[in-house]
Amino acid sequence: MIAELVAALPVSPSTLVLVVPTLAVPVLAVISGYRTSAGLNVLASGLTLAAALMLLAMPHARGDFLIVDDFNIFLVVLTAFVGFTTSIYSASYIGHELETGKLTPAFLRFYHAMYQAMMGAMNLALLSNNIGLMWVGLEVATLATVMMVGIYRTAEAIEAAWKYFILGSVGIGLAFFGTILIYMVSSSVIGSGVPAMAWDEIVRNAALLDPKLLSLAFVFLLVGYGTKVGLAPFHAWLPDAHAEGPTPISAVLSGLLLNVALYALLRFKMVLAGNPATIDVGAILTTLGLVSLVFAGFMLYRRRDIKRLFAYSSIEHMGIATFAFGIGGPLANFAGLLHMTMHSLVKSAIFFAVGHVAQAKGTQRLADIGGLSSTHPVLAVGFALGVVAIVGLPPFGVFMSEFLLVSTAFSRQPILTVVLIAGLVLALGALLMRMQQVVFGEPRGRSEPVKASYVPLFVHLLLALIAGLWLPEALVRWFRGVAALLG
Repeated sequence: MIAELVAALPVSPSTLVLVVPTLAVPVLAVISGYRTSAGLNVLASGLTLAAALMLLAMPHARGDFLIVDDFNIFLVVLTAFVGFTTSIYSASYIGHELETGKLTPAFLRFYHAMYQAMMGAMNLALLSNNIGLMWVGLEVATLATVMMVGIYRTAEAIEAAWKYFILGSVGIGLAFFGTILIYMVSSSVIGSGVPAMAWDEIVRNAALLDPKLLSLAFVFLLVGYGTKVGLAPFHAWLPDAHAEGPTPISAVLSGLLLNVALYALLRFKMVLAGNPATIDVGAILTTLGLVSLVFAGFMLYRRRDIKRLFAYSSIEHMGIATFAFGIGGPLANFAGLLHMTMHSLVKSAIFFAVGHVAQAKGTQRLADIGGLSSTHPVLAVGFALGVVAIVGLPPFGVFMSEFLLVSTAFSRQPILTVVLIAGLVLALGALLMRMQQVVFGEPRGRSEPVKASYVPLFVHLLLALIAGLWLPEALVRWFRGVAALLG
């Protein structure tokens, strides 16, 4: 019944997912009133989520420029969902920033327009069946987030935006060169034009492509898109962008944009997996994943800013997911997909809580934050649960993904698994120590009321809790299907 209703729509859901945010951008750009623009931003994000949910009821589709398949359909739904909940959180959070004078209406004029541009660009990258169009999607998402990172117009925010812009542009430039190389090698087999840039055609003919050029292309793509993923040593932009930009943008950067960049890398990994003469992509991803995990684990102990703390936590968790996909195989890929999903939900929830903390205490310095359990008990519970979830303690979903990964890695790479566990323990110790400092003890800093909505925070944590206890059969089938595709 639902599938018939979706089929009767004059415009396909995949088109709606892109059209809604695209139409919202010029509308929001000319609206000066914050309340109106915030409401329209929530409405546009809700409509995008509705269109994304419709994708679940439609058959897979393939075109020259767009594709809906097992790999991207759930990631589009996840992106739209987190985008919607973040828009709700953003409405009250940014409103408080305006009231306190931290933001001015003049600098805020294009905030919601850029938010929709970012969401539409990420969905474009996910739905693209064209390697060039996917590159465009990630580039637009980068430019939109650069503008929002610098919106406070402080010296630190402008520096962070420029660093993000420069490093992101270098990365996306290298990815562009790798994309050109992929087109060159595929056009020699498939023929010139649009078909040579189509994902499904390239994967279908992967065994016939020149393995040396494919390997060279992947090196450029790895550095280019690896910068966007936040993998060490390409991570330098990430802590500054998270610390200096508005907290809702930190939630979207960690929860969504890193996923989209990793998705792009995995698409290219599928191409090289179809040609056994290419470089060992799995070994490269495994190494980068472990380096990122261990590096972030140590760096967590040196953070003095609460948003930078969880920025390095994002580096850690993208390292875990990258390690999982590097190990490969049905169970490790399943664990990697589950980890991407759980990290999106939990890390965005943590940044919601961090935004509440920063507004309540008037600072992001950890030394000036303490005693939340006495001054803000509800916030203390939400923040503590978020930290417990992200460090991988049961019964949350992150525990399940890490447990599956450790289980399969021990049987295949026992020595590397010891390093993996050491990195996990390092990060666990650092984050639990900081959580104890923030939640317990004598109250420190100001004690202002929290005005932003708690609903997105606890909805995300509830979903992560449910996933740790029970996964719907449809979701398990999706993870298994995509895990098989990734090899």
